[in-house]
Amino acid sequence: MSDKKVILIGYSGHGYVVAETALEHNLTIVGYFEKNEQKNNPFNIKYLGFEEFEGFLGWNEADCFILGIGDNTIRQKVASLITSKKKNILPLVHSSALIAKSAKIGQGTFINKNVSINALAIIGENSILNTGCIIEHECVLHDAVHIAPGAVLAGNVQVGERTFIGANAVVKQGITIGKDVIIGAGSVVLKDVLDNEIWFGNPARKK
Repeated sequence: MSDKKVILIGYSGHGYVVAETALEHNLTIVGYFEKNEQKNNPFNIKYLGFEEFEGFLGWNEADCFILGIGDNTIRQKVASLITSKKKNILPLVHSSALIAKSAKIGQGTFINKNVSINALAIIGENSILNTGCIIEHECVLHDAVHIAPGAVLAGNVQVGERTFIGANAVVKQGITIGKDVIIGAGSVVLKDVLDNEIWFGNPARKK
């Protein structure tokens, strides 16, 4: 990727990481969307306004977008809005990530530094694979998930939409985790997890 103009949606916290990675790929960030202009602007990016304001014209600034939103539900909602405008959401992969040739990465997904994705893994759209996480062979991650720094998913793990797996959590091989689940930081998941549940601990148990 190079010399492509993009708009960043979400410019704080996780959005800073996405912005820096985009700039390392020589993408030109023409501006960002946020509800309010950010006082802290470390990368000197132009404020274009908020995508939900009536009469908003920022959509015309570029045809490609990158997502800097950490919240899974909001990120998925905004992604749907972007596609409804006939715009493209780019995946963004840090140069240090190790991705098997047979793995598949969905549109709009962000893959951070030192992530490892092994053979035949499938990563859905608009997800976040954060610093140093490991996704082993044949895992399937559905759309809008967030795998936090250092988490490890052993082979053949299934993860449902909008699920969050906390930092340094470990998920045993073959486990299925439902949608809208929260797995606490440092948890060790040895059993299947149903939709909308919160699990934490070692071994992880339902809250």
